[in-house]
Amino acid sequence: MAGRSKTKINIVTKKIQKTLIEIGLRIAKRGEGAMFVIGDVEYKPLVEQTVPPFKVFDNPKLLESLAIMDGAVIISSDGYMKAYGVMVKSTKTFKNFGTRHSAGLSAAKGENVVVLISEEDKKIRILKKGKMIMQIDALQKNVEKSVPYAVDLLESIGAGTLGTIGTSLLIPALGITLLPGIIVFGSAYYLGKMLTKRWS
Repeated sequence: MAGRSKTKINIVTKKIQKTLIEIGLRIAKRGEGAMFVIGDVEYKPLVEQTVPPFKVFDNPKLLESLAIMDGAVIISSDGYMKAYGVMVKSTKTFKNFGTRHSAGLSAAKGENVVVLISEEDKKIRILKKGKMIMQIDALQKNVEKSVPYAVDLLESIGAGTLGTIGTSLLIPALGITLLPGIIVFGSAYYLGKMLTKRWS
C-alpha cells in the first residue's frame, strides 16, 4: 500500500514540475520573470488573495497569469496553488543574481523545490536543498521536446548530487549538458553513475 501511495505522489510531483517548466519556458521567452515554490515556506502576501486554490496542472493559463505578478507563487506538494504575489523572505544570497534568486535560494530548503524564471538571461533554474540542480535555456531551439526528460532527471537527482556544487560556482563547465538547453549540476561521479544506469 505504501508503495502505491509513493508512486501516486511521484506522478503528482512530475505533473507539477512538467507544468511549471512549460509555463516557465513561455514566461522566459517573453522576457518576463517568475518564481514558484513547491512546498512549505513562510511568506507575506503583496496582493489581496482573491483567486481560490486550484490544481496547477488543471489550469496552467491561470497559473501563468498569477506567476508574472510581483512576488512568488506557492504550490502545495499535492499540486494546489496556495498563494500568489507573495514575498518570500531572503535569508541567503544567490551571488551574482538579484533578489528573486536570493529569495528562491532561501525557499529551497527541506523537500521544497523552487523554479526560478529569469527575465535577464531567459533561463529557468531549479533549486533544491539550497543548491541549483538544473538550468534550462528557454532560447535553445526545440527545448520543449526536452521537458519530459528534464522532469525524469529531476526525479532521479537525489541528495547525492547536491553536496559538491554550491551556488557560487555557476559555471556551465561544472554542469553536465545532457539534453539540448539543459544543464544538470551536481557531483560528476554521482551523475555519471546515475546516467550510466539510466541510459545504458
